Amino acid sequence: MDPSADASGPAEQPHPLSGSERREYERLRGAAAVRHRRLRHAGACVLLVVAVLLSPLAVVATWLHEEISDPHRYVRTVAPIARNPGVQSTVTNRLTKRVVDRVDVPAITAHLARNLDKTGAPSVVVDGTRMLGGPLESALTNAVHRVVHKVIASDQFPLVWDAANRRAHAAVVKVLTGEGTSAVQARGNAIVLDIGTLVDNVKQRLVRAGYEKAAKIPHIDRQFTLVRTDKLDEAQGAMRLLDIVGTWLPAVTIVLAALAVWLSPAHRLTLLAAGIGTAVMMVALLVGLAVVRGVYLDSVPPTTLPRDPAAFIFDTLVRFLRESTRTLLVVAVVTALAAYLYGPGRGARAVRSVAARGTGAIGRGLARVGARTGGFGRWLDTHRAWTTGVAITGGALALVLWNHPTPASVGLVLGIVVGVLALLGVLAGAHGPAASGPAAGDLERR
Repeated sequence: MDPSADASGPAEQPHPLSGSERREYERLRGAAAVRHRRLRHAGACVLLVVAVLLSPLAVVATWLHEEISDPHRYVRTVAPIARNPGVQSTVTNRLTKRVVDRVDVPAITAHLARNLDKTGAPSVVVDGTRMLGGPLESALTNAVHRVVHKVIASDQFPLVWDAANRRAHAAVVKVLTGEGTSAVQARGNAIVLDIGTLVDNVKQRLVRAGYEKAAKIPHIDRQFTLVRTDKLDEAQGAMRLLDIVGTWLPAVTIVLAALAVWLSPAHRLTLLAAGIGTAVMMVALLVGLAVVRGVYLDSVPPTTLPRDPAAFIFDTLVRFLRESTRTLLVVAVVTALAAYLYGPGRGARAVRSVAARGTGAIGRGLARVGARTGGFGRWLDTHRAWTTGVAITGGALALVLWNHPTPASVGLVLGIVVGVLALLGVLAGAHGPAASGPAAGDLERR
């Protein structure tokens, strides 16, 4: 028996790598890291491109979804139309023409001439009566125009306009969604009017008025078909699709952009690219709206609707879409600018240095006059990156929770965030005698 086989000596130590083996190991390790980095970069690029391309679709889908599903948003959209003087003048002229066209002025003058002729009036008077058609029509037009304009320009017309649009919008939404109770409902491929509530109301009023036998009115068919169309199912399907897309597409777009920034090896550059790409797409959307506006105005005959009222109506209907697009454009520009200022560029370093020196000088001045922040200031000075991140995150969260933010609200939040960062820099620079030394290099990191 070989005694060496039973020997339980210490584990064999690995031999150190030779120079050539270490170089090969480092080469393989570097190649694997490069492949991994390239895969992350490619995945981030794909996610970022998809997110940027989806951004205008998300804005339009959200706008359409709110306009169709939210009655208050829709009424706010169309409310200015009834209050515009140009639109009021157009409506007044059109209603006046329709009223006057229904009056047979030649028949009136002929009837008047015949009556005068029967009474033995002179022929000059009878012939002159037949020539009253033009003046009579002009006088009638002026009188009707004054009455109609008084009604259209009154304070009651906008209220009636809003109420009518609210009822019409509710009826259309209930037909498209099939949800809720309404007199107008969807039944299969038909839109029906249910007068059951009206019949019951009439019966109750008759009974209260003393007609007790009205309670025995037999049951009748209470539904009348208003429209029968094969496209109703398609319209309801489109409404369901819009409800899904308008709700989830914006969230998916934001998640894709966030994943692209997180996955990319260069987070700051990817965030900068996301801001620039989104800004470009928002500019493209605004240009597209301008092109559509021009096509719409060219397609509307002036005899149907004058150009100025037509332009006002178009601008009113898409104003919330334009506002959302401009808001996202401002947010994208601010994001890209912040990503650039956080980078190593000469301009970014100069801006950070000037800001750090300014806040540091103010803080040291406060410390010299006795307004020291002590331990709190030293804590702020030590945790500059953390406090900066909290301030920026708070501003972003405020915009996310803001109901329908505007460019003005973005500017307000940006101003508050910049003010908070400046205040933190001043407080950090005023923590005491230790702050009197040059700390521009540290402050610059903010």
